[in-house]
Amino acid sequence: MSLDEKDSGFVSHLTELRKRLIHSFIFLIVLFVACYFYAEHLYGFLVDPFAQAVKEDGSERRLIFTALQETFLTYLKISFFTAFFITCPYILMQIWKFIAPGLYKHEKIAILPYLVLTPILFLLGGMLVYYLIMPLAIKFFLSFESTGLSTNLPIQLEAKVNEYLSLVMKLIFAFGISFQLPVVLSLLARVGIVDSDFLKKRRKYVVVMIFAAAALLTPPDPITQIGLAIPLLILYELSILSVKIIENKKLKDSDA
Repeated sequence: MSLDEKDSGFVSHLTELRKRLIHSFIFLIVLFVACYFYAEHLYGFLVDPFAQAVKEDGSERRLIFTALQETFLTYLKISFFTAFFITCPYILMQIWKFIAPGLYKHEKIAILPYLVLTPILFLLGGMLVYYLIMPLAIKFFLSFESTGLSTNLPIQLEAKVNEYLSLVMKLIFAFGISFQLPVVLSLLARVGIVDSDFLKKRRKYVVVMIFAAAALLTPPDPITQIGLAIPLLILYELSILSVKIIENKKLKDSDA
């Protein structure tokens, strides 16, 4: 192959990559605009854990905003977050279409499951936050309210719209990213960087690292920290099993 042909192939790959990135960006912007028209409904969905947690405490609850632009900016955040969440599978599909022509059949078979598992694990992390972690965390924080009998003045939560929704979106993103642990470790095992014995021997260090990461990624409360750490520990053990399966498959292929 001549130098000109190599340059032409490289330029064509860059052109295709740019085209796919532009398509992904346009898809994201279109979804963002569409989501903004339903921003109030999306807000209602994200605020529902708070509403369900406080509806039986006998007091009138509300979310407040203290700046004129706060609710508008919050709706923009919700719209972009939702659009990005929906766009991620499309982006992964574009990445797959870009790299697939250059892969052998066995490489395609090896990589395709990870492209499917990535959004599924992210969704599972978000569902864990929405249906379990947030209701428990809200009830935990509300337990520090006071009627004023011992403090002369009552202490009652009046959550801000922006702060509450930023917390929910931060936790969904943190849990979704953290749930990619099996994918990352399995990929590292496929390229020979880690193996099951390596992961087993360093389990005690990983436990410390997981709890440290949970403390950094979540608010300073035990509910969300433990709620993130325990699933990650389970996923780490499942990752060891998946790495062991990959090793056994490699061994069978080498023997054959």
